[in-house]
Amino acid sequence: MIKILSYPLSVIYNIIFGLTLVVFHPIQWFCFNALGPRAHEKSVFALQFCLMRCANILGTRFSLNNPHQIDTNRPLIIVANHQSLHDIYPLTWYMRKHHPKFISKIELGRGIPSVSYNLRHGGAALIDRKNPRQSLPALMKFGEYIEKNNYAAVIFPEGTRSKDGTPKPFQTKGLDILFKKIPSALVVPVSINNSWKMLRYGKFPMGLGNHLTFTVHKPLELATFVNKQELIAQIETTIKAGINH
Repeated sequence: MIKILSYPLSVIYNIIFGLTLVVFHPIQWFCFNALGPRAHEKSVFALQFCLMRCANILGTRFSLNNPHQIDTNRPLIIVANHQSLHDIYPLTWYMRKHHPKFISKIELGRGIPSVSYNLRHGGAALIDRKNPRQSLPALMKFGEYIEKNNYAAVIFPEGTRSKDGTPKPFQTKGLDILFKKIPSALVVPVSINNSWKMLRYGKFPMGLGNHLTFTVHKPLELATFVNKQELIAQIETTIKAGINH
């Protein structure tokens, strides 16, 4: 019965979601070109808020559990598990005070209204995972950018999304580069739950009535860890312990 109901709601959701992206594309363009990067960033945050409201059509709820006071005047490395594209817009909205910037595959940098424009102009790292000659310099430049501006780098070390919520082993190369290029960072582990349920039936219809939760764990001072592999293992253990699967 729920799956049957999801068909008409998914049609409505996809139309409104798509229109939201189309409407915000020229808004982003105007803000970036006429008002500057900071205005563009605010338009992006407004987009994320609207995308969350779009998801409410499907009965989706969002919750952030963050008992920690995190300094907004220093760089962060936000490390999270990855379950679906629905991880991204709530995480961006909830962490907006820290100016989150994402590492994304290069294919997303073109062809998607609003999303591609933001990735190209909003400070993201667009990497070709099949081409180390492109991806490694892009990550290093991205890390330097985060360090210089006291922004937050967001990385999903699993590399690909988990289709059933079960976490995958972390890939360490990206983290290693960020650790080297953002030496003053505070590392913030985040566990994401139930995002995969939005796509439990595949791309269509959408899952209904899901409660997406984002749990921010105790931040870790990067500089206090001499053994970075030990740090990565601790981050991975912490994140996975907060995943319901």
